[in-house]
Amino acid sequence: MTDETRDRPATEPERRLPARRPPSEPVPSRDAERFTAPRSTRAIGGLTSERAAKIVRQSGDARWVAFLGVTIVALFVIIYYFYEIAGIPVVHPDPRLQVEESFQAVTAIERGYNLYQANCARCHGVNGEGGQGPVLNDQMKLFAHLNEQYIHTVLEVGGRYVCGDPKSIMPVWADTNGGPLNYIQIEDLIAFLRAPNNQEFQKRDPELNEPIHNEDGTIQTFSGWRDPEFKPDPAATPVPDCYLGDGGGATPAPAESLPPDAEILQITAVDVAFDKNELTAPAGEAFGIDLTNDGNLEHDVDIRPAAGQPVISDNARILNGEISYTIAPLEAGTYNFFCSVHDIPAMNGTLTVE
Repeated sequence: MTDETRDRPATEPERRLPARRPPSEPVPSRDAERFTAPRSTRAIGGLTSERAAKIVRQSGDARWVAFLGVTIVALFVIIYYFYEIAGIPVVHPDPRLQVEESFQAVTAIERGYNLYQANCARCHGVNGEGGQGPVLNDQMKLFAHLNEQYIHTVLEVGGRYVCGDPKSIMPVWADTNGGPLNYIQIEDLIAFLRAPNNQEFQKRDPELNEPIHNEDGTIQTFSGWRDPEFKPDPAATPVPDCYLGDGGGATPAPAESLPPDAEILQITAVDVAFDKNELTAPAGEAFGIDLTNDGNLEHDVDIRPAAGQPVISDNARILNGEISYTIAPLEAGTYNFFCSVHDIPAMNGTLTVE
């Protein structure tokens, strides 16, 4: 820098061009790969028509694979929908959710049976025929009175809910109110009390939950009490909200009178035994049963298809004296007549209708 430049600090310094190299000196080389794409990327010199066609075919195959994948997923979703919700005709007509719901309902009823036998049968009877507690297997009561909400409330708050009786012996069963049963057990018990009588269920071991077998190897079964096809007689009044009796309501429909030539069967109850264990009646015709009670205990004569099944002819009880029953026509077959108060072998018999 000269003295003249130092004296003019505001001016730019003089720009000088690079020194020229003599033509004889070679220019230094630079590696081209430092500034361009990789060699494999630039190697297109071998792209022949065959190779180009192969690339196109591979691209098309990839698109077909993607299309097939999407198609398979779509078909799977559609099939799974029908399998789960709507059912697949011929192959699997019943939807899986419906099958699972039915299975769980059966399981709940079978668990509820054990709960009833362990906790309720001693008061309400093994088959709901009543005892210290009211009858539970009566069709009129099951039709409307013993609905799910009513039973749930009774189990939750106890017998004081029934007719407002503070001295009721019916305890509280729900653990939310101090009882021994949790909410699942309450639901299972209600499921059993409302179980239909047109379906058989397996008796299961309470501890192992395995089916109980008879001596011949067959599985023990039971049926519910509620008749899904039952409809009250138009002449009968409904069961009132506060009702502890049996017989299906406050005012049953009047019984039909027997024709003069109808057959009348005679049976006598002494203490806790019938004097007969076999009766015969005509098929397809109304007949009568005259019960004579010579003891000091209440008795009646009810009819059911077989022991453990719902009653088809529920008759009034009598303490002393005589009572006549009118039995509606029955189909040919064998039936079980019994005393609902004392359902024991001595007060059971076979009614043959032929």
